[in-house]
Amino acid sequence: MSNSNERFGTAITCIDGRVQRPVSDWVKFNFNVHHVDLITEPGPDKVLSTGPSHLIEDVMRKVAFSVRHHFSPIVAVSGHDTCAANPVSREEHVQQILDGVEVVLSYNLNVRVVGLWVSEWGSVELLWDTHAKSEAPNF
Repeated sequence: MSNSNERFGTAITCIDGRVQRPVSDWVKFNFNVHHVDLITEPGPDKVLSTGPSHLIEDVMRKVAFSVRHHFSPIVAVSGHDTCAANPVSREEHVQQILDGVEVVLSYNLNVRVVGLWVSEWGSVELLWDTHAKSEAPNF
C-alpha cells in the first residue's frame, strides 16, 4: 500500500526507543525521505564493529532488503550516549560508528552512508558522510 513516489531511507539504530525518533527524523529531514526503515539491534555500533559475524550478517541482510525493495539511497549507522548494551565512552562509540560505516561500505550497496551520534539529550551529530569526506575524520 505504498505510493511509488514515497522515498525511504535506512537507519541502523539501537533498540532503545529514546534514539529511534531522533535518528529517523534526522534522516527524513536531511535526505528528503518520507519513511525510514529501522534496523534495530542492542548496541548496533558495537555489533557492526566487533561482531559476532552472524549478527553483522543479519543486520546487513536487513539493510540490503531495505535498499533493494524500498530503493533506499541512504544508510545511517548510529550509536548513542547511555547505551545499556554498549556502555563505553563517546570516543569509543565514535570509533565503532566509523568502523560500522566501513562495514556497510564493504557490502557495496551503492548507497550514501552516514555515521550518526545521538547525545543524551537526543540531538543528532553527523560524524561521517561518504558524500562529504574523502578520508577518516580526526576524532
